[in-house]
Amino acid sequence: MELYARALELIPGGTQLVSRRPTRFANGVSPAYATRAEGSRFWDVDGNEYIDWVSGIGAIILGYADPVVDAAVKRQIDKGLNYSINHELEIELAEELVKRIPCAEMVRYAKGGGEACAIAIRIARGATAREKVLFCGYHGWHDWYLAANLNRQSPLDSHLFPGIDPVGVPQSLDGTALPFAYGDVDSLRQLLDEHRGEVACIIMEPLRSDHPPAGFLEDVATLSKQHGVVLIFDEVSTGFRPSDAGVQSVVGVMPDLAVFAKSISNGYPFGAVVGRREVMRHAETMFISSTYWSDTIGLRAALTTLREIRKRGADQQIREYGEQLQTQLNEIADCVDAPITCQGVNYHPYLNIELEDDGLKRKVSTLYVQEMAKRGCHGYTSFYLNAAQNDVDLKQTTEAARQVFSLIRDALQSGTLDAKLSTAERTESFRRLVR
Repeated sequence: MELYARALELIPGGTQLVSRRPTRFANGVSPAYATRAEGSRFWDVDGNEYIDWVSGIGAIILGYADPVVDAAVKRQIDKGLNYSINHELEIELAEELVKRIPCAEMVRYAKGGGEACAIAIRIARGATAREKVLFCGYHGWHDWYLAANLNRQSPLDSHLFPGIDPVGVPQSLDGTALPFAYGDVDSLRQLLDEHRGEVACIIMEPLRSDHPPAGFLEDVATLSKQHGVVLIFDEVSTGFRPSDAGVQSVVGVMPDLAVFAKSISNGYPFGAVVGRREVMRHAETMFISSTYWSDTIGLRAALTTLREIRKRGADQQIREYGEQLQTQLNEIADCVDAPITCQGVNYHPYLNIELEDDGLKRKVSTLYVQEMAKRGCHGYTSFYLNAAQNDVDLKQTTEAARQVFSLIRDALQSGTLDAKLSTAERTESFRRLVR
């Protein structure tokens, strides 16, 4: 916390990523600064060891300091990182992505998810000669997205987190980004009708922690074709956990474009926009360019990570592990009579606190994060899984959960919840309509 106090004097907001702010966890109890990480764990500056159930905010899929990926990157460093001309890795990775992702026929690169989404939006606008964007879910920090909150109704309260003030976003962008409700195809149909001939694209997270309602994604794809708009799947958060080809083959729907980052490169900065040739080719005449999009570290890390996921069957391993975690946590909650269930997709499950009072739920959430941190388990009330997590981690986590679930039950029954909290209530993580 001394480091965080120093950071607040030098770094606006204290951190580069909102999700790393100590207020997102149990401020003053959860770890705030790490010194090293390996496998499923990291060590903080105070020497404490934690299982990381956030997995680098989803970027770590094989485990921290994966020996195969890191060795490949180190070898590449010795050959140079960034040249005045191109490198064959750009083509080799593109071929790998086209071979594995259903919608991919052409590829452009980026360094992060928000940037990749901005590139995809630019391509869609260029391909259609239209400007408006319909969206559902979280898609980064760029102007095109935060423009939604220029509307006084602040629609991002339901897609991101409440209270985002679009300071610095040009007022002229008001009305260019419009949200629709996940699972509600009628709300999308209405927007498309109201803005007929003006919509460039629909960008959405196809799913996050729960499967979509039956037929919803199929209906979205049908509407996009009927209105001649580009359909973009933001697969940054789901990544290669649903399958080693992403989520498209799982949901059975193919978009025009798809965006990847995070788990594509096991923590190394990298992102990609892939899609149908008919749409992607418009980028040939558009100014979309950066020195660092093709640096060989990101390219090598991504290529090696993708091949190792498939070679090890890491996606299947993660899903099976998630099923074990869900089953055991639900058994424990039932056994100790705690109002908690572990729900959602097996590769990214979450705890549902079954209370009517939202204020009470926030306090229980904070108490859970606080007490799990004391027991060496770092995380939110959701779990980002990676392939390095093992039986030892599962045992430590479930034993900690048994104690914490019992503590929560007792605090609720005795009305002593406030007394159990040694930190302020954690601020909400991203509120996404996409569960």
